[in-house]
Amino acid sequence: MIGWDTYATRRHLPHLQKQGKTYFVTAVTINREFLSSCARSIVLETCLRDHTFAFWLHVVVVMPEHAHLIFTPYDDWTLSKIMQRLKGSSAHFINEACDRRGPLWLGESFDHILRSDESLSKKVEYVRQNPVRRGLVASPEEYQWLWPR
Repeated sequence: MIGWDTYATRRHLPHLQKQGKTYFVTAVTINREFLSSCARSIVLETCLRDHTFAFWLHVVVVMPEHAHLIFTPYDDWTLSKIMQRLKGSSAHFINEACDRRGPLWLGESFDHILRSDESLSKKVEYVRQNPVRRGLVASPEEYQWLWPR
């Protein structure tokens, strides 16, 4: 079990992990590489594959060069293990499908444990509105790489 005073340090940022907590995570592509429609679909499918297996997924949106997720890991899964699995799997399948090579995601992701005084529904709605704020669609339901719609 990981306590509040335990940090999993990867590169430069400390990543606080606490069992039973919900995380808001942003993963960004290296050099803000644009994800094609096919690549965004692969990232979304990768996240949905692990929903109910490694974590409970509250929301995910895959933008052209980053992805936002809010999830609660299951007991045997750490934040670092989940992110390694998601980024590694999606990069592998994207490299295969898009005839590319090499790493896709920045080594570190921005992560934030949702505090008890933060509203999960407000954070979920913030993620859902991301493609609208970017001007990609008029409403979240129109965006293909958002779950749940």
